[in-house]
Amino acid sequence: MRFDNPRVWLRGVLLAASVAALAVASAPALAQGAHTSASRVRNLAVGVCGVCHGVAGVSKNPMFPNLAGQKSWYIEQQLKEFRNHSRGDAYAVGYMWGMASRLSNGTIAALAKYFSQQKPSPGTSHPAAEVLEGDRIYHEGIPAQGVPACAACHGPNGRGNASFPRLAGQHAEYVLKQLNAFRTNMRYVLIMHGICTTLHAKEDKALADYVASLPSHAHGHVAIVARRSAGPAGRVRASSVSGRARASSVG
Repeated sequence: MRFDNPRVWLRGVLLAASVAALAVASAPALAQGAHTSASRVRNLAVGVCGVCHGVAGVSKNPMFPNLAGQKSWYIEQQLKEFRNHSRGDAYAVGYMWGMASRLSNGTIAALAKYFSQQKPSPGTSHPAAEVLEGDRIYHEGIPAQGVPACAACHGPNGRGNASFPRLAGQHAEYVLKQLNAFRTNMRYVLIMHGICTTLHAKEDKALADYVASLPSHAHGHVAIVARRSAGPAGRVRASSVSGRARASSVG
């Protein structure tokens, strides 16, 4: 994925240098075993992981995913895949292979637990037309293209479960990047590869905007009912209303 905002690109370059330096400077701490103390884990999470992912697991740069509220098992799985180099998308190679190389199983488990317990991103506003279309695809799929409903695996509110990761509140730019990585097999996940090869660019965008707009806590089926005042050119964010969600006009 290409970032058109030069500030985002420059920030990423500077962060890459910081990550490289941190990987060296933090090596002894990262290699601590299963007896990692709570204070040490927090120091690692804030002082090392937080450089890219935010001190509370909500990143300011869409190049890097939000970790707050993500399923513990998923964070642990991904860190181990970075460590053994089985996840090969570009940012995994450029940023996480080095950072994860010295992580012990104990440290991985402790970091995963820490971030899973942080407050998730509340969701962000996105163009109404994309959010509405993304809602439809997420809950109904695209039968004509063989695309199943995302909700069938990731849950009706995008908060994941014991088998599939959380999507709610994730950066739209990051979601787009991962969909493309699945499509090209840069990140090899068989079921996602099959789905993504049938999705078009506009459908990727709609899904990414929709999941990014989902609130931290919503109950039941999350469906968007847009206010007419928002209009197709407006920007909306999902908000829970009596077990559902509706798009609130924000501009």
